[in-house]
Amino acid sequence: MRDFAAIDFETANSECSSVCSVGVVIVRDGEMVDSFYSLIQPEPNYYNYWCHQVHGLSYADTDNAPLFPEVWAQIEPMIEGLPLVAHNKAFDEKCLKSVFRVYRMDYPDYEFLDTLWASRRAFPELPNHQLQTVAEACGYCLENHHHALADAEACAWIAREIL
Repeated sequence: MRDFAAIDFETANSECSSVCSVGVVIVRDGEMVDSFYSLIQPEPNYYNYWCHQVHGLSYADTDNAPLFPEVWAQIEPMIEGLPLVAHNKAFDEKCLKSVFRVYRMDYPDYEFLDTLWASRRAFPELPNHQLQTVAEACGYCLENHHHALADAEACAWIAREIL
């Protein structure tokens, strides 16, 4: 796969619409050519303990962050015509659809591909297929796991290797 956009969301709570950060990496002709990261004021706007423990973000980080429609207006032209790739697409696709629904935005039926599913086929011998494990198997050292841009970069690396 040579052209795609890797995407990763972090959420503030158990609601899929509560995206609080997004990372996007654009790959063209097999090269990472652009990236985007933003904090997002989540909806609903509260953080639960478990999500905070995973990514370290809190209300103080996103209190003055832009709302999702403003952030997506910056992302949309970057990803135009590209399939989206995520590690565990079920989560990221559900988040994207949920937040589109909350803000009553028309969802354009993005094509989503899944590096988690592909990694299970490509690397059945791995002890698990978590993002950091698969990234390492593909020769990528994932630092700052659960930072949306770092995770999107790892996903892009994996996608270039196995999709």
